[in-house]
Amino acid sequence: MNNNTNPNTTLDEVKNLISYSIYNFDSEENSNYNLMHRAIIKKYFDAKNVKINYKEQTVDLKIPVGKRKYTGITFECQDLERFLKSCLKKDEKSMDFYQEILNHYNIYHAA
Repeated sequence: MNNNTNPNTTLDEVKNLISYSIYNFDSEENSNYNLMHRAIIKKYFDAKNVKINYKEQTVDLKIPVGKRKYTGITFECQDLERFLKSCLKKDEKSMDFYQEILNHYNIYHAA
């Protein structure tokens, strides 16, 4: 991670991007924002096969339950934006991941 980057600023920028993306997304499964939302959920839950139904506000994913064993779950999100923001972690590995997201969307902040 760039040592000049403040973790709180990075998290704030990612939260802003989530807010923006929720209201400006294309509902296509492989849209840019959908891919970002799914990546955040995958990272948080160590999940695979993440699918988001924006209209129904549901998330379908497979989470690990053992060594190379996954189970599928589906749950409803009353507030998808809040849920995505709650999936953000402040550890160094996550910060690197979030910085990559910001770089992908060309979002920079003044140091």
